Amino acid sequence: MKIKPFRGIRPPKELVEQVSSRPYDVLNSEEARQEAAGNPKSLYHIIKPEINFEPGTDEHDPRVYDAAVEQFKLFKQNGWLVQDKSEKYYVYAQTILASNPLSGGKDKTQYGLVVGAWVDDYLEGRIKKHELTRRDKEEDRMKHVRVLNANMEPVFFAYPHRDDLDAIIAKVVAGQPEYDFVAAPEGFRHTFWVINDEAAIAQITKIFAEIPAMYIADGHHRSAAAAGVGAERKGLPVTGDGLRESDYFLAVCFPDNQLNIIDYNRVVKDLNGLTEDEFLAKLAENFVVEDKGTAIYKPAKLHNFALYLGGKWYSLTAKEGRYDDNDPIGVLDVTISSNLILDKILDIKDLRSDKRIDFVGGIRGLGELERRVDSGEMKMALALYPVTMQQIIDIADSGNIMPPKTTWFEPKLRSGLVVHELN
Repeated sequence: MKIKPFRGIRPPKELVEQVSSRPYDVLNSEEARQEAAGNPKSLYHIIKPEINFEPGTDEHDPRVYDAAVEQFKLFKQNGWLVQDKSEKYYVYAQTILASNPLSGGKDKTQYGLVVGAWVDDYLEGRIKKHELTRRDKEEDRMKHVRVLNANMEPVFFAYPHRDDLDAIIAKVVAGQPEYDFVAAPEGFRHTFWVINDEAAIAQITKIFAEIPAMYIADGHHRSAAAAGVGAERKGLPVTGDGLRESDYFLAVCFPDNQLNIIDYNRVVKDLNGLTEDEFLAKLAENFVVEDKGTAIYKPAKLHNFALYLGGKWYSLTAKEGRYDDNDPIGVLDVTISSNLILDKILDIKDLRSDKRIDFVGGIRGLGELERRVDSGEMKMALALYPVTMQQIIDIADSGNIMPPKTTWFEPKLRSGLVVHELN
């Protein structure tokens, strides 16, 4: 992997909580408008600039992109974003606090390196993906990168963990952080260090050159957009090292053994004309069905599912021979449930377009599944055991693509801690 340090554009320490935001794609325009209310320093004014217009304004309106440019200029003029004087790497730690149900009862921290990732590593398949992207969403983000001449938000990569990188990071985080705060509304802790040691910077670059591949954990559209803009600019003049700043894009790279992947669950509006008893009988053809009563039941292992139906929870365990543990796609619980339940019984064939199904990130808890069903909005809910990082790596290495709505990484990267400008 080819990476480089860069002159990050960052908020002053005392402004970081006002400037930083959730990623552009985890909330809608109205939610961003509410979170940014009364705060002109919020990065939402740049990454979701439609909030600067009347409600209902199309986020693809040319005026919206122009507003993003003006806001970015304003942030720099006002000193809300300030560029470092020399090229750096950064360490970005995310902590799920012990009070959060995702933590397992104690603080859980993952440490990422903030780098400039090489566009050609993406274009030539060494930065590997596991999801399909939509061209319209890619083009929207490409326009954003083009007009701002910057990567405003990082992408989230995983790399095969290395003890030598762990040792460098451990030395850095033993020092005083630049930023350290718990962000509302999600309640995760975000800590950020600047790496000033030239020897450490050189060593990080050298070690990454020995890593054969990285994996997109979150941010497939942003990765495609950033690499697309980089590819467009290959005709521009090069710098002394024979490259352009636009040959790199903003990424936070985490070791694969630290990442937290949670469940991504399904709720369905009807039983395709079946009664509850008929539906359970059909399930029993391919699953061992156990009545678990009214207490929430969480899937215990791979190939075990939790069904909520008629005010009760059921354990569903796929029978032998109904899946292929030697196939990187066939082994996935999302594949098993899609084939044997959603398609075969409920006639839901396209998870991307069928209006009878919706998806609930595990961050909301299984109580959210109960709520959606008990309200009458949905008829049944299906909770899945989360995929593993190794499954994602196996699929990406094999050149396959995961089914829709398979992975949910948490915590999400905080935007606005550092920006990468392309000149």
